[in-house]
Amino acid sequence: MIHARGLARTFRKRRQEVRAVDGVDLDVEAGEIVGFLGPNGAGKTTTLRMLTTLLRPTEGTATVAGCDLRKDPVGVRRRIGYVPQSGAAHPEARAGEELVDHAMLYGISKAQAVAHGRELFESLDLHGLWERQPKAMSGGQKRRLDIAMGLAHEPGLVFLDEPTTGLDPQARANLWEHISDLRDHRGTTVFLTTHYMDEADSLCDRILVIDHGRIVAEGTPDALKARVGGDVINVELEQPEEAARVGALVGGLPGADAPSVSGTRVDVRVPHGGSALMALVRELDGAGITPLSLETRRPSLDDVFLGLTGRSLREDGPGSGDGGGTLDAGDRERMGEKHARVRGDERPEGSR
Repeated sequence: MIHARGLARTFRKRRQEVRAVDGVDLDVEAGEIVGFLGPNGAGKTTTLRMLTTLLRPTEGTATVAGCDLRKDPVGVRRRIGYVPQSGAAHPEARAGEELVDHAMLYGISKAQAVAHGRELFESLDLHGLWERQPKAMSGGQKRRLDIAMGLAHEPGLVFLDEPTTGLDPQARANLWEHISDLRDHRGTTVFLTTHYMDEADSLCDRILVIDHGRIVAEGTPDALKARVGGDVINVELEQPEEAARVGALVGGLPGADAPSVSGTRVDVRVPHGGSALMALVRELDGAGITPLSLETRRPSLDDVFLGLTGRSLREDGPGSGDGGGTLDAGDRERMGEKHARVRGDERPEGSR
């Protein structure tokens, strides 16, 4: 569904060139849910904009949903769905009418749009909300409406930009089920960005990590976690002075990495967490130190991301840009200010 080679984008800022994306190679197979992760400034947003025709690549080639990104951007738009983080529905419109209008822009008859829209409302747990205004919906309902609008023309590939940002845990879990259903019951390919590692771990068949404009890792969540190696022992103590002493003890465990001491907390990575934990308990008892808590855990995607990029994904927070947010005059002209119709004549490259 997506095949990109050498995709790059350079911006001009204050008479200097900024290489926001530096030769990205990526492939997404039909029927996959692929997570696209990257810290602030890594090139994630710029890559997403290029793949969705919102921004013209400076270099490289890509085929998206069977269409050449450079030669046939309108063909790409006809075949993809795009759900932006900011949402798509007018707050004071009727939800059903918004979806039908959206579908008709793709050349779908009103009767077909209504029938498919009703089906989408039912499958996305929006029944009874056809006449409701988005401003009167809950956060979870509005996000499901955004996804319904992105699916109004039955695309084979849908891009979801931070789909659960701002939702409470229950609404997030509910939306995860609906996103999984897109793949399982509709055969839809999903390409999503997220700042929640548990979301990527639960939803994604594969994960791509971008940093400094390049893909630095890709694989299944389990395969990426296996790259980290070892288990993590966490020790929580009552006094910071005790933490320094414990740091010296855990550093002596067989095969242990250099421990991390922060306040009253000590973390260390070891090859075999279970046996190392028992040895540490004996060491602590001999030193007369009683921890508040002591646990071992398997590596998480947070550990993977920290190892790859040197920081946690959550440090950036939802909605962060990546250096592609400020465009020069030429970029703004090419992107355009209005949505391009997906019917009829070609529009300027990068417009919608």
